[in-house]
Amino acid sequence: MNQAIESMLANFPRNNWESQVNALREVIQDLTLLGLWRGKFFEHAAFYGGTALRTLHQLDRFSEDMDFSLIEPDPGFSLDPYFRYIEDELNSFGFTVTVMPKVKSPENQIHSAFLKADTITQVMVLDSSVVIPSTGPMIILKIKIEIDVNPPAFFQTEVRRLLLPIPFSVKAYTLPYLFAGKMHAILFRSWKQRVKGRDWYDLIWFIARKVPLDMRHLEERMRQTGNWTGSAPLTSFAITELYSERIDRLDIEQAKFDCRRFIQRPDVLDSWSKDFFKDLSPMILYQ
Repeated sequence: MNQAIESMLANFPRNNWESQVNALREVIQDLTLLGLWRGKFFEHAAFYGGTALRTLHQLDRFSEDMDFSLIEPDPGFSLDPYFRYIEDELNSFGFTVTVMPKVKSPENQIHSAFLKADTITQVMVLDSSVVIPSTGPMIILKIKIEIDVNPPAFFQTEVRRLLLPIPFSVKAYTLPYLFAGKMHAILFRSWKQRVKGRDWYDLIWFIARKVPLDMRHLEERMRQTGNWTGSAPLTSFAITELYSERIDRLDIEQAKFDCRRFIQRPDVLDSWSKDFFKDLSPMILYQ
């Protein structure tokens, strides 16, 4: 195995099959960021979302997808020119990768792609306590990339440094604007009949670190999605009301179920209840 990959994987706990898959996914995500950096992608876009929190701010949970936002709106923007940089980077580290566009409806302003790495079984033989038969079924790891080509206004970015597999830099939303994006997801994410418990896990992370919530960016996101209309600005009272209503509809057990496979200590979910999240309400706005 490539020595740089071994060094990167050493940063992650890999005490069972699932944690090894998560560790490998994160290595592929880091290599994807490196490929995008080589392609000068971050001259036009910024990293945000849960994977940005994990990669750049040490959020203590694993993440699946990679979310980006253009710095300036550009409906004609395409990810296609950057695919070869991603493929070249991953191929150079021994991964066999195919980048496939994911077709979405024309009115959707998020452009998507999937990364498929079909050497998971081979690369996953990292821990001698885990035996992966060479005759076993092929495992295909998918990582979805999404980029918002019409970003909501009023946000700030910063440059964050990563050191492995080589030193490089990533442009990303700063924490108050990442919090605004997460709060928008908590209040309005529609995930069919499921609950994305990872959103609620991240909410606790932001609150525990006393990250201020940027109200202006949150309002802009809500206006863009039609969740806040009219001339009146978004108020703290309105957020509190929306948050309370959201908790009333929250399926706590589904939230725990979604979150459990992404964290190392499932016992941290034992305290989750509707009352628990309602008690957090004053801390969201008044850090």
